[in-house]
Amino acid sequence: MSEEHKKKIGISDAHDLIETGTKWEQRKGRDTDYYFYDEKDAAGNVVGKYEVSESMSIYPPFGTTVNWKKLS
Repeated sequence: MSEEHKKKIGISDAHDLIETGTKWEQRKGRDTDYYFYDEKDAAGNVVGKYEVSESMSIYPPFGTTVNWKKLS
C-alpha cells in the first residue's frame, strides 16, 4: 500500500515512506481507512509526516476517494 501512497503523494524515489499507524472510521455512509506515514531521506532523517485517507461509500455504487495531507 505504501508504494501506491508514495506515488500519490509524490515522494522522491530516494526517500522512504514508513507507515507509523492506521485508523478506521465509519460515519455518514462512508467507510474510511487512515494511514499515517513518516517520510525519511537517504540518511534516515524524518523530513515529513503524512496522513492518507481512503474512503468508500457503504452504499452503491461504492465510489472510492483517496486524499492525503502533509502533517508536518
